Amino acid sequence: MNEVLQQIGSFGLVPVVKIDNAADAVPLARALREGGLPVAEITFRTAAAEEAIANIAKAEPEVLLGAGTVLTVDQAERARKAGAKFIVTPGFSATVVKFCAERSIPITPGVATPTEIQMALEHNLEIVKFFPADALGGIKTLKALSAPFGGVRFIPTGGLSAANLAEYILFPKVFACGGSWMVKDELIKQGQFAEITRLTREAIEIMLGFELAHVGLNTDDAATSLSIARQLAMLFNLPLKEGTSSNFAGKGVEVNKSKGLGTHGHIAIATNSITRSCAWLERKGVAIDRNSAKKDPSGALVAVYLKDEIGGFAVHLLQKK
Repeated sequence: MNEVLQQIGSFGLVPVVKIDNAADAVPLARALREGGLPVAEITFRTAAAEEAIANIAKAEPEVLLGAGTVLTVDQAERARKAGAKFIVTPGFSATVVKFCAERSIPITPGVATPTEIQMALEHNLEIVKFFPADALGGIKTLKALSAPFGGVRFIPTGGLSAANLAEYILFPKVFACGGSWMVKDELIKQGQFAEITRLTREAIEIMLGFELAHVGLNTDDAATSLSIARQLAMLFNLPLKEGTSSNFAGKGVEVNKSKGLGTHGHIAIATNSITRSCAWLERKGVAIDRNSAKKDPSGALVAVYLKDEIGGFAVHLLQKK
């Protein structure tokens, strides 16, 4: 897969931005970067789009820039020259798709029907934009629409918000989500970039959905493990579940039958997307122990440890089911 598309997938969320004043572009890009999401799709809905892309490309080169609402080859070329690394169209234009393909520019065309998805496949595209997502029936329609197309993944855009982001992001065929609620026009016009940063962080929290799954305690042997698990179960009226390598008191405490990873044990954190969580943590400078990765029969990552302990505990991520 193209490197730019891989980056978009690792971000999981693409802010869709309408800018009326190109002078607001750089402060906006910085607000997104500070919020932990260095990516933006600048839409060609205003005359300021081309200049806005150029300003960000020059001042904030670490921000992955794309151009959205691209309707013509001329707009695609202007966006490319200004610094856009990917192109997004609201519908399927064979002319624009061909132009981008000939220049190795990643493009995600908008689709709303099976016919348009087949057109994308005929042009060797497997990442498409589902638009307008909410107006077309949301996640229910996307699930039905995507069923015949096993290799195609989608970027739902249009009507997404903090309220429905999680339901989209948990669907395996969603490659990323496009949204504008954290970069609303009025926030940009009023210079409320701190609020954009806050909303961006909130969106990331929703997308990743971190929750404490359980805490694992190390013991010396099976007898000690069972004794501790029984004591906790009795004290707090929790169900006792005996296992092969560990015992559980309720769902929150695992007692290992031997010395596992971590000085004292481990902490398991569940997430909506383990792959996006790893990418987010690595952007923050956190090392992931890829050698500890566990995958399901389909090859999807379901568990992985961080390299460093925290407070004497190893920490690992778990994919929510």
